[in-house]
Amino acid sequence: MEAAESTGRENMEENPFEPYMETLRQQLEDQDPVFLIGIIVALAVVVITCVFLKYFLTSKTVCSAVLLVGLCDSGKTLLFSRLLSGNYKRTQTSITDSSAPYKAKNDKGSTWTLIDLPGHDSLRPQYLEKFKSAARAIVFVVDSAIFQKEVRDVAEFLYVLLTDTVICRNTPLLLVACNKQDITMAKSAKLIQQQLEKELNTLRVTRSAALSSQDGSVGGSLFLGKKGKDFEFSQLPMKVEFVECSARGSKGEDGAADTESLELSLAKL
Repeated sequence: MEAAESTGRENMEENPFEPYMETLRQQLEDQDPVFLIGIIVALAVVVITCVFLKYFLTSKTVCSAVLLVGLCDSGKTLLFSRLLSGNYKRTQTSITDSSAPYKAKNDKGSTWTLIDLPGHDSLRPQYLEKFKSAARAIVFVVDSAIFQKEVRDVAEFLYVLLTDTVICRNTPLLLVACNKQDITMAKSAKLIQQQLEKELNTLRVTRSAALSSQDGSVGGSLFLGKKGKDFEFSQLPMKVEFVECSARGSKGEDGAADTESLELSLAKL
């Protein structure tokens, strides 16, 4: 008798929740099967919803592309060729995109998809829409030699990029490549940055009337910079760098391109 009681106490100590489990089991057996099925389905829905939300909130678009963008004749396509092979190549205005693997010059052996987008203003929107979500970096190529003539057009294209909701959310590195530095009249990267900040500030004022929603966004675009302050690139959510380069190079077709600063920035991606 004592041995049986001792064994019972040991079982109670090993399974302290056994009485409660037995009671719960009995209550479940007494319930209507339809009611139990409803509970199981509800629990399954809660679990699936939690898993979906976790995946949705933590997942990110894989950004593995480096986009080459800019106005027509800024030197994008030649720069594309130089970055890939180092070779000089005679080019013409692009009417479609070109892409190829680009191996960054770093110890990690990083490889990105380099994509040259058409520069014509009638083609830019559709190609930008196609590739912007995959951009890890955007190389905005500027013709430094005739920048003074094109500053308004350059600023307008930059404005579209910098107020795009997808780009601002993904925050790709923005590299403004001040190309054609081999030409005597080429403007410096510092001067181009200063003039673009002034032009973008003016452009922001002229377009501010369209920004009517409470969060400052309308039509898929955001307010540029900080309200109440003159625009500066440092106000943007993404990192911005201005680099000087020459896809042609100082020695022309037979020489190497001057893209060291650009490639150094790409190596940090």
